[in-house]
Amino acid sequence: MWVFPLAAALVAFVFAVALGRRFLETRRIYLAMWCGALLMYAVASAAVAGGAAVGWSRTLFELYWIFGAVLNVPLLAAGEVHLLRRNAVLDIAVWVVLAFVFAYTIAVTRGAAMDAAALAERLPSGKEVFGDGSAAFQLPQLISIPSYLILVGGAAWSAWRMRGRPELRNRFIGTLLVAAGATITAAAGSAFAALGNLPAFSIALLAGVAVMFAGFLRATESRPSERSDLPAH
Repeated sequence: MWVFPLAAALVAFVFAVALGRRFLETRRIYLAMWCGALLMYAVASAAVAGGAAVGWSRTLFELYWIFGAVLNVPLLAAGEVHLLRRNAVLDIAVWVVLAFVFAYTIAVTRGAAMDAAALAERLPSGKEVFGDGSAAFQLPQLISIPSYLILVGGAAWSAWRMRGRPELRNRFIGTLLVAAGATITAAAGSAFAALGNLPAFSIALLAGVAVMFAGFLRATESRPSERSDLPAH
């Protein structure tokens, strides 16, 4: 089942390149944040592909856990906050929180003990690898879930503001697709990962990022009646 996570890594990388190009054109910080998040998604998906193909090592699981299970979501959420509310004080607060979250996640994960027997599974569960109640295992609950709620809440608010405006139909649909893709990854992907179901998890990885990418492409489709400087959603 390494093909699906590898495909997810390739889609995420192409998505990141598209976001990077858009950032270079507009210099909007949220696009750079999302570009970084998708690069993390690509690295995490490649780690899953490697684990599925040749077996899991501590390094592969750390890459998957740090970049896939934890850090890409708060970076997406930070981009959403920057998009919705541009304020110098808020921007500084977001960067400070991100710096703490990144440092804490990396330190806790790298310093955690791992169960070698659990790493022998086709898709190791964080609960089995780190142990129930460990700080490393609790990282997604403490960081990823609140970040996901911020991301989806922000996308829903954006869509609500665009409802009933024909000139923003592409952005409206694209925003909903981005939220749907994030939900596929966060909900379905997390559930299958917890169960150790590698085939379903691999498909969820690919489906989630593909739907998000489709949403971005739809949201950035230009129309003569749309202002060129409007954000992605």
